[in-house]
Amino acid sequence: MVFSRICKRCAASCGLIMGGYLRGGVWGLERGYCMMIGGPKAVVDRLDPIFEALAPGPGNVLRTPGRDPRAELGYLHCDCGPSGAGHFVKMIHNGIEYGLMQAFAEGFDISKNANSESSVISSWLLDLAASALASDPKLAGFEGVVEDSGEGRRTVMAAIEEPVPADVLSAALYTRFRSRRDHTFAEKILSAMRKGFGAHVEPNRKAKPS
Repeated sequence: MVFSRICKRCAASCGLIMGGYLRGGVWGLERGYCMMIGGPKAVVDRLDPIFEALAPGPGNVLRTPGRDPRAELGYLHCDCGPSGAGHFVKMIHNGIEYGLMQAFAEGFDISKNANSESSVISSWLLDLAASALASDPKLAGFEGVVEDSGEGRRTVMAAIEEPVPADVLSAALYTRFRSRRDHTFAEKILSAMRKGFGAHVEPNRKAKPS
């Protein structure tokens, strides 16, 4: 990662260096945010009072027994590598988010019914989807073109380099790519093969207005 290389160069001239990533998005101030901090444990521990002061605090989050209390305060030392580990953890976080969003989207596509009551699945993403459906049941205001900001791609690339299977995250990323295109040549090939072996014809579709 670029940040890791920068840290190594800086450490050679000015001693130990660390870095962190702030996660919260445009709603961070209202809903809370978290800091993912990477670097040598001794340095992070020394600066812990600063991180605690900057953290948003626990709010009304339910406590998890046995968990590092700093995570519920809104910051955590990513003890999985040197300086730059916080950025890497943030990248993986966004990759997981891709998979969650895709799973919710497919579930809604099957059921066409947003109901988050009496479920073991609880998520702000799910609440956002329910709110969108409540205000626009057919989602007529959306085309379905889904962009990506790059973290998902880098997460999949990291999985390939390790190598670690990441079936869901990869499929979620490719689905976003697919959302930006009309029917592909590959899909035309599939349709042609289906017609060849089973005389399956494509359904008549209404022409799109120009």
